[in-house]
Order: sequence, then C-alpha cells, then structure tokens
Amino acid sequence: MKFFIDTANLDQIREANDLGILDGVTTNPSLMAKEGIKGTDAVLKHYKDICDIVKAPVSAEVISTDFAGMVEEGKKLAAIDPHIVVKIPMIKDGIKAIKWFTDNGIKTNCTLVFSSGQAILAAKAGATYVSPFIGRVDDSNWDGVDLIAQIAQIYSVQGFETQVLAASIRNALHIVRCAEVGADVCTCPLSSILGLLKHPLTDLGLAQFLADAKNMG
Repeated sequence: MKFFIDTANLDQIREANDLGILDGVTTNPSLMAKEGIKGTDAVLKHYKDICDIVKAPVSAEVISTDFAGMVEEGKKLAAIDPHIVVKIPMIKDGIKAIKWFTDNGIKTNCTLVFSSGQAILAAKAGATYVSPFIGRVDDSNWDGVDLIAQIAQIYSVQGFETQVLAASIRNALHIVRCAEVGADVCTCPLSSILGLLKHPLTDLGLAQFLADAKNMG
C-alpha cells in the first residue's frame, strides 16, 4: 500500500519524505487556506513547490463544478508539473471531466466518494484514483473501512485499474485496517503516519536495552 500525506504544509511534507516511505501528496482548497496560501498564482507555485519536494503524484483539486470550468482548471494544474494529478469532485460533470482527462492522458483523483456506486462510475470514466472518505463515513455511523473493502473487491472482480485511495484517515488504526482490506493508497495527516511507530512495548524494550548497555560500560 502506498502512503500519501494529506497536507499543504511543506515542513510536514519534507518530514514525511525524509522517512523514506512517502509515495505522494494530496491537497485541497481547505488545506491550502490553512497554510495561508491565497490567490491563483500563489496556489500554483505552492503545488510546484510540493512537486519539487516529493517528485511523486500530487493531487491538486479544481474548484469549478461545471464541465468546462473543471477542464480549463485541470489543464492549468496539469501543466504545472508532470506529477500533478487533477482532483475532481464526484458529481455528474465531474465524471464527464474525468473521462475527458482520461482521453487526453491526464491523471485524475475522484474525490468526495461515499458509496461503491460512485466508485464504479469513477472507474468507468477512467479515474487514476478514487478517494472514499472513510472518516466521514464513520461519522455517519457506517464503517468506512467496509466501504474500502467493498470497492476493492468490486474493482478486483471487474478488472478496473483505478486505485482505491483511502482518504479522511483519522488514526493509525485506520491505516492498518485499510491495508488489511486491500486499499492501494492511504492518504493521511503526518500524525497518523507517525502513530504507526508507537507501541508501549517498543518504548519499554528500548529503555531496557539502553539501561543494560549503560551497565555494561
């Protein structure tokens, strides 16, 4: 399973990249705003800065909701860097735009997916990635990981090449469970990735090793 970091914070992206396990980045307008990135030129430059750090897929989201607007925005985003993946919302015109981008050799990430039916449409249109938001599904009293499992099973049976990108990850356990049920990619905050490092027995064992080494001296 590939690891993407879900942020627009360059320091966090560098930290995740330095771990040697980062495979890409996902962003959205909310994450850009959180970093104080405003204005079209500033946003485009920030995407380029991210691409220069990771040299791997970077999802850049359109803000238009009509077909023509999404295509126009997507072309500008794709021109920033070869690693850009155009992030498109799961709406009717979004599916049309994904098909257009697919036919024109531009990679896409279909976002705001909350059902297997939506995931099927995205795959039929040729999306490179489909992003089910499992944390938000959990908030609705459904199991988001079960949705990942169902989509992964459908894609396997049908032979779809679209990759299942688990999004809206809330904790390290989400990552483990998504890996277990066959997610191709997991995108999450740095804190969730670092959470995989933690186990009390590791801390206790290391403390014991260090104490024993000190006594040997």
